[in-house]
Amino acid sequence: MPEKISDIADIARNLAEVKAAIARAAAKVPRAAADVRLIAVSKGHDADAAQACLAAGHRLFAENRVQEAETKWPALKERFADARLHLIGPLQTNKAAAAVRLFDAIETLDRPRLAEALARHMDEIGRRVDCFVQVNTGNEPQKAGIAPAETDAFVRLCRDDYKLPIVGLMCIPPVDEEPALHFALLREIAKRNNLTELSMGMSSDYEIAVEFGATFVRVGTAIFGAREYPVVS
Repeated sequence: MPEKISDIADIARNLAEVKAAIARAAAKVPRAAADVRLIAVSKGHDADAAQACLAAGHRLFAENRVQEAETKWPALKERFADARLHLIGPLQTNKAAAAVRLFDAIETLDRPRLAEALARHMDEIGRRVDCFVQVNTGNEPQKAGIAPAETDAFVRLCRDDYKLPIVGLMCIPPVDEEPALHFALLREIAKRNNLTELSMGMSSDYEIAVEFGATFVRVGTAIFGAREYPVVS
């Protein structure tokens, strides 16, 4: 397993390698590599690792949990005001207000109750946050996300009833299936809903995602190395 990485030079090298791979994948289609934005997934890594990535010039990040982001990012954003942070993990409704305050995009909108909570808190706080609808492309019962067959109606609900800024779709394909099939499905759902942003592809499959139209790819291990989670006693 890769070791944890926090050295600025190592992270800068890894960033360059990932960006080069994105460019090669884009050239195959072809499409402009600049149309693909790299999200550095700092979940499970400490603030030092995120700061090293910031020092290397990167500004777009993602976290999986509101509580973890709250411990790292307020101070980092004070130092790097142009940093942008996405939420890519499941969001509980009781954390919706905190998410609206801290994140610049929420990629895991997947149910009406959460849509209502986000809309209410955006109005109360006076801050609009880009939203992606998470689609459970594999219809996996253990995984968050709305079913593909229900996505069109849910997008309409979020737009028309809750007036949420829906900008795109997100998916996490099943680990034991060909990701290209799921990326193609997400692309088609986005097209018929006039959504331009596609968040798809992680360290193991982001190059495939680029070929299928990803506008955001979420890469953690290939940049930071293995995650270090706290031991729960």
